[in-house]
Amino acid sequence: MFPSPSEAEPSGLLAVGGDLRPERLLLAYRHGIFPWYDEPPILWFAPPERMVLPPAELHVARRMERTLRQGRFRLTLDKDFEAVIQACATTPRHDEVGTWITPEMQAAYTALHRLGFAHSCEAWIGDELVGGLYGVSLGAGFFAESMFHRERDASKAAFVGLVQQLARWNFQLFDCQLHTDHLASFGAREIPRAAFSERLERAAAVATRRGLWTFDGLQPGCAKGDSSPNRSRSTAQ
Repeated sequence: MFPSPSEAEPSGLLAVGGDLRPERLLLAYRHGIFPWYDEPPILWFAPPERMVLPPAELHVARRMERTLRQGRFRLTLDKDFEAVIQACATTPRHDEVGTWITPEMQAAYTALHRLGFAHSCEAWIGDELVGGLYGVSLGAGFFAESMFHRERDASKAAFVGLVQQLARWNFQLFDCQLHTDHLASFGAREIPRAAFSERLERAAAVATRRGLWTFDGLQPGCAKGDSSPNRSRSTAQ
């Protein structure tokens, strides 16, 4: 069990220790808590302000719309989750040294993926993975964890494609965790912890869409008539 998120320190730190078993991770996300640390012990956070984006309110800049229309990137869902989380852990980032996505974290979220709760969106140029993101899905909520890019706009394309698909599935909540100007440009905004908890409770009441995800109909960035096969439909459980 976790303490109430309302008991978190001003930094958002709520609890220390425990493990990364799927049961504990799912319990954490269901209560608006996530792990964030670079070495043991595990630190669990519930920030006082939460960056959220209702999928239906996604804002896409005109330049990004043009990029998607040009079909530079081929987008997929759950095609290579392990490659995405590995890339998020190892791709260099500006002004950051090291990574919080430790081997233990990678193994834990890969286990959630195999159980049908964690998902990835990939951006490809040909057969090369050039960007993507991953996160956890519970009910009508998606909790984004990290993204990466090796080509300009690749992670943005994956982000837009995923959020647009979540909107088609009537997801209510896209959790971005912490504020960045990059996320704000897409329409994400900070809300107080109490307001986030209310939205989370409503989203968690919906059946979880488990299993491998695929885009409905035409994949973003593909030309009409593209015959890229869908692998399997996800199921609500």
